[in-house]
Amino acid sequence: MNLIQKVISANDFIFAFLTVGVIMYVSYWLSKNITNRKIPGAAIAIVAGLALAALGGEKGIANIPIFSGMALLGGAMMRDFSVVATAMGANYTEIKKAGLAGIISLLIGVFVAFFVGGTIGYTMGYTAVQDFTTIGAGACSFIVGPITGSAIGAGSDVIAISIAIGVVKSIMITIGTPIIAKQIGLDNPHAAMVFGGLIGTTSGVAAGLAATDPKLVPYGALTATFYTGIGALLCPTVFYFIVQSIL
Repeated sequence: MNLIQKVISANDFIFAFLTVGVIMYVSYWLSKNITNRKIPGAAIAIVAGLALAALGGEKGIANIPIFSGMALLGGAMMRDFSVVATAMGANYTEIKKAGLAGIISLLIGVFVAFFVGGTIGYTMGYTAVQDFTTIGAGACSFIVGPITGSAIGAGSDVIAISIAIGVVKSIMITIGTPIIAKQIGLDNPHAAMVFGGLIGTTSGVAAGLAATDPKLVPYGALTATFYTGIGALLCPTVFYFIVQSIL
Protein backbone atom coordinates (compact mmCIF):
# COMPACT_ATOMS: atom_id res chain seq x y z
CA MET A 1 0.00 0.00 0.00
CA ASN A 2 2.88 2.35 0.76
CA LEU A 3 4.37 1.64 -2.67
CA ILE A 4 1.02 2.33 -4.39
CA GLN A 5 0.61 5.56 -2.44
CA LYS A 6 4.12 6.71 -3.43
CA VAL A 7 3.45 5.99 -7.12
CA ILE A 8 0.14 7.86 -7.01
CA SER A 9 1.68 10.80 -5.12
CA ALA A 10 4.42 11.06 -7.74
CA ASN A 11 1.80 11.07 -10.52
CA ASP A 12 -1.04 12.88 -8.79
CA PHE A 13 -2.18 14.84 -11.86
CA ILE A 14 -2.37 11.69 -14.01
CA PHE A 15 -4.25 9.90 -11.24
CA ALA A 16 -6.72 12.80 -11.13
CA PHE A 17 -7.46 12.27 -14.84
CA LEU A 18 -7.89 8.54 -14.19
CA THR A 19 -10.29 9.21 -11.32
CA VAL A 20 -12.44 11.54 -13.41
CA GLY A 21 -12.39 9.02 -16.26
CA VAL A 22 -13.68 6.28 -13.98
CA ILE A 23 -16.40 8.55 -12.59
CA MET A 24 -17.51 9.48 -16.13
CA TYR A 25 -17.51 5.84 -17.26
CA VAL A 26 -19.57 4.68 -14.29
CA SER A 27 -21.94 7.65 -14.59
CA TYR A 28 -22.69 7.01 -18.26
CA TRP A 29 -23.07 3.29 -17.55
CA LEU A 30 -25.64 4.07 -14.85
CA SER A 31 -27.41 6.50 -17.17
CA LYS A 32 -27.67 3.89 -19.92
CA ASN A 33 -28.43 0.76 -17.93
CA ILE A 34 -30.23 2.01 -14.82
CA THR A 35 -32.11 5.17 -15.84
CA ASN A 36 -32.54 4.33 -19.54
CA ARG A 37 -30.86 7.70 -20.32
CA LYS A 38 -33.65 9.63 -18.59
CA ILE A 39 -30.96 11.13 -16.35
CA PRO A 40 -27.93 12.26 -18.39
CA GLY A 41 -24.59 10.69 -17.56
CA ALA A 42 -23.09 14.18 -17.20
CA ALA A 43 -25.65 15.04 -14.52
CA ILE A 44 -24.86 11.87 -12.57
CA ALA A 45 -21.15 12.66 -12.85
CA ILE A 46 -21.65 16.19 -11.50
CA VAL A 47 -23.66 14.95 -8.53
CA ALA A 48 -20.99 12.32 -7.85
CA GLY A 49 -18.30 14.98 -8.05
CA LEU A 50 -20.13 17.22 -5.60
CA ALA A 51 -20.61 14.31 -3.22
CA LEU A 52 -16.91 13.46 -3.35
CA ALA A 53 -15.96 17.11 -2.89
CA ALA A 54 -17.98 17.19 0.33
CA LEU A 55 -15.78 14.44 1.77
CA GLY A 56 -12.61 16.48 1.66
CA GLY A 57 -13.49 19.64 3.54
CA GLU A 58 -12.27 23.12 2.60
CA LYS A 59 -10.42 22.14 -0.58
CA GLY A 60 -12.73 19.30 -1.49
CA ILE A 61 -11.36 15.91 -2.38
CA ALA A 62 -7.93 17.47 -3.03
CA ASN A 63 -7.48 17.53 0.77
CA ILE A 64 -7.01 13.75 0.61
CA PRO A 65 -3.32 13.17 -0.29
CA ILE A 66 -3.82 10.63 -3.08
CA PHE A 67 -6.32 12.98 -4.78
CA SER A 68 -4.16 16.11 -4.51
CA GLY A 69 -3.95 16.31 -8.30
CA MET A 70 -7.60 17.34 -8.32
CA ALA A 71 -6.52 20.79 -7.09
CA LEU A 72 -4.96 21.50 -10.48
CA LEU A 73 -7.40 19.52 -12.61
CA GLY A 74 -10.38 21.26 -11.01
CA GLY A 75 -8.75 24.69 -10.88
CA ALA A 76 -9.48 27.83 -12.87
CA MET A 77 -6.67 27.27 -15.37
CA MET A 78 -7.95 23.89 -16.59
CA ARG A 79 -11.54 25.16 -16.53
CA ASP A 80 -10.72 28.12 -18.77
CA PHE A 81 -8.60 25.95 -21.05
CA SER A 82 -11.50 23.52 -21.47
CA VAL A 83 -13.96 26.31 -22.25
CA VAL A 84 -11.67 27.85 -24.89
CA ALA A 85 -10.81 24.47 -26.42
CA THR A 86 -14.51 23.57 -26.65
CA ALA A 87 -15.48 26.88 -28.25
CA MET A 88 -12.69 26.48 -30.82
CA GLY A 89 -14.58 23.49 -32.23
CA ALA A 90 -17.39 25.72 -33.51
CA ASN A 91 -17.90 26.24 -37.23
CA TYR A 92 -17.62 29.92 -38.22
CA THR A 93 -20.32 29.53 -40.89
CA GLU A 94 -22.79 28.34 -38.26
CA ILE A 95 -21.74 31.14 -35.91
CA LYS A 96 -22.62 33.76 -38.52
CA LYS A 97 -26.09 32.25 -38.85
CA ALA A 98 -26.86 33.17 -35.24
CA GLY A 99 -26.28 36.82 -36.10
CA LEU A 100 -28.57 39.30 -34.39
CA ALA A 101 -30.50 36.54 -32.60
CA GLY A 102 -27.34 35.45 -30.80
CA ILE A 103 -26.52 38.99 -29.67
CA ILE A 104 -30.07 39.67 -28.47
CA SER A 105 -30.17 36.35 -26.60
CA LEU A 106 -26.98 37.30 -24.75
CA LEU A 107 -28.31 40.67 -23.61
CA ILE A 108 -31.73 39.31 -22.64
CA GLY A 109 -30.19 36.34 -20.83
CA VAL A 110 -27.86 38.46 -18.69
CA PHE A 111 -30.52 41.12 -17.97
CA VAL A 112 -33.27 38.69 -16.96
CA ALA A 113 -31.02 36.45 -14.84
CA PHE A 114 -29.52 39.44 -13.01
CA PHE A 115 -32.76 41.18 -12.07
CA VAL A 116 -34.70 38.01 -11.29
CA GLY A 117 -31.90 36.72 -9.05
CA GLY A 118 -31.40 40.09 -7.39
CA THR A 119 -35.14 40.50 -6.77
CA ILE A 120 -35.37 37.07 -5.13
CA GLY A 121 -32.47 38.01 -2.87
CA TYR A 122 -34.17 41.33 -2.07
CA THR A 123 -37.39 39.59 -0.98
CA MET A 124 -35.32 37.39 1.32
CA GLY A 125 -33.87 40.38 3.14
CA TYR A 126 -30.74 41.23 1.14
CA THR A 127 -31.78 44.80 0.43
CA ALA A 128 -28.42 46.58 0.16
CA VAL A 129 -27.31 47.64 -3.31
CA GLN A 130 -24.16 45.51 -3.07
CA ASP A 131 -26.17 42.48 -1.97
CA PHE A 132 -28.77 42.82 -4.73
CA THR A 133 -26.07 43.25 -7.37
CA THR A 134 -23.89 40.38 -6.19
CA ILE A 135 -26.75 37.89 -5.85
CA GLY A 136 -28.10 38.96 -9.22
CA ALA A 137 -24.68 38.45 -10.75
CA GLY A 138 -24.50 34.99 -9.17
CA ALA A 139 -27.78 34.14 -10.89
CA CYS A 140 -26.00 34.90 -14.16
CA SER A 141 -23.09 32.60 -13.37
CA PHE A 142 -21.10 31.37 -10.37
CA ILE A 143 -18.09 33.07 -11.99
CA VAL A 144 -19.78 36.46 -12.47
CA GLY A 145 -21.05 36.50 -8.87
CA PRO A 146 -17.72 36.59 -7.03
CA ILE A 147 -16.16 38.89 -9.65
CA THR A 148 -18.97 41.40 -9.11
CA GLY A 149 -19.02 41.02 -5.32
CA SER A 150 -15.28 41.61 -5.05
CA ALA A 151 -15.48 44.66 -7.34
CA ILE A 152 -18.26 46.44 -5.42
CA GLY A 153 -17.27 45.45 -1.88
CA ALA A 154 -19.95 42.90 -1.01
CA GLY A 155 -19.59 40.76 2.10
CA SER A 156 -18.05 37.30 1.91
CA ASP A 157 -21.35 35.70 2.98
CA VAL A 158 -23.19 37.32 0.06
CA ILE A 159 -20.44 36.31 -2.36
CA ALA A 160 -20.78 32.72 -1.10
CA ILE A 161 -24.54 32.90 -1.73
CA SER A 162 -23.92 34.15 -5.26
CA ILE A 163 -21.61 31.21 -5.95
CA ALA A 164 -24.15 28.76 -4.52
CA ILE A 165 -26.91 30.21 -6.74
CA GLY A 166 -24.71 29.84 -9.80
CA VAL A 167 -23.82 26.23 -8.95
CA VAL A 168 -27.48 25.30 -8.42
CA LYS A 169 -28.36 26.94 -11.74
CA SER A 170 -25.60 25.00 -13.50
CA ILE A 171 -26.82 21.67 -12.11
CA MET A 172 -30.42 22.44 -13.02
CA ILE A 173 -29.44 23.32 -16.60
CA THR A 174 -27.35 20.15 -16.87
CA ILE A 175 -30.23 17.94 -15.80
CA GLY A 176 -33.03 19.88 -17.49
CA THR A 177 -31.55 20.52 -20.94
CA PRO A 178 -31.91 17.00 -22.42
CA ILE A 179 -35.39 16.73 -20.91
CA ILE A 180 -36.76 19.84 -22.62
CA ALA A 181 -34.55 19.82 -25.74
CA LYS A 182 -37.18 18.36 -28.08
CA GLN A 183 -39.94 20.63 -26.81
CA ILE A 184 -37.92 23.81 -27.48
CA GLY A 185 -36.37 22.68 -30.78
CA LEU A 186 -32.85 22.44 -29.41
CA ASP A 187 -31.51 20.27 -32.23
CA ASN A 188 -29.32 22.52 -34.40
CA PRO A 189 -26.28 24.83 -33.99
CA HIS A 190 -28.34 28.03 -34.32
CA ALA A 191 -30.69 26.99 -31.52
CA ALA A 192 -27.72 25.89 -29.39
CA MET A 193 -26.10 29.32 -29.73
CA VAL A 194 -29.29 31.13 -28.77
CA PHE A 195 -29.77 28.70 -25.87
CA GLY A 196 -26.22 29.31 -24.63
CA GLY A 197 -26.76 33.07 -24.87
CA LEU A 198 -30.00 32.97 -22.92
CA ILE A 199 -28.83 30.59 -20.20
CA GLY A 200 -25.13 31.39 -19.77
CA THR A 201 -23.35 29.20 -17.17
CA THR A 202 -20.91 27.51 -19.56
CA SER A 203 -20.49 24.36 -17.48
CA GLY A 204 -24.24 23.71 -17.30
CA VAL A 205 -24.85 24.48 -20.98
CA ALA A 206 -21.93 22.34 -22.13
CA ALA A 207 -22.91 19.39 -19.95
CA GLY A 208 -26.59 19.66 -20.86
CA LEU A 209 -25.87 19.84 -24.59
CA ALA A 210 -23.40 16.97 -24.30
CA ALA A 211 -26.23 14.85 -22.93
CA THR A 212 -28.53 16.09 -25.71
CA ASP A 213 -26.23 16.03 -28.74
CA PRO A 214 -22.43 16.35 -28.41
CA LYS A 215 -22.24 18.11 -31.79
CA LEU A 216 -24.08 21.09 -30.32
CA VAL A 217 -21.65 21.62 -27.43
CA PRO A 218 -19.19 24.00 -29.17
CA TYR A 219 -21.97 26.35 -30.25
CA GLY A 220 -23.69 26.58 -26.90
CA ALA A 221 -20.34 26.87 -25.09
CA LEU A 222 -19.28 29.71 -27.40
CA THR A 223 -22.19 32.04 -26.60
CA ALA A 224 -22.26 30.94 -22.96
CA THR A 225 -18.61 32.03 -22.70
CA PHE A 226 -19.51 35.43 -24.17
CA TYR A 227 -22.37 35.53 -21.65
CA THR A 228 -19.89 35.19 -18.79
CA GLY A 229 -17.73 37.96 -20.21
CA ILE A 230 -20.65 40.33 -20.74
CA GLY A 231 -21.98 39.57 -17.27
CA ALA A 232 -18.60 40.28 -15.70
CA LEU A 233 -18.54 43.66 -17.47
CA LEU A 234 -22.15 44.78 -16.97
CA CYS A 235 -23.00 43.54 -13.46
CA PRO A 236 -20.44 45.54 -11.42
CA THR A 237 -20.84 48.65 -13.61
CA VAL A 238 -24.02 49.41 -15.56
CA PHE A 239 -26.34 47.12 -13.58
CA TYR A 240 -24.85 48.25 -10.28
CA PHE A 241 -25.61 51.89 -11.05
CA ILE A 242 -29.11 51.01 -12.24
CA VAL A 243 -29.81 49.17 -8.98
CA GLN A 244 -28.27 52.04 -7.01
CA SER A 245 -30.58 54.55 -8.70
CA ILE A 246 -33.62 52.37 -7.96
CA LEU A 247 -32.86 51.40 -4.37
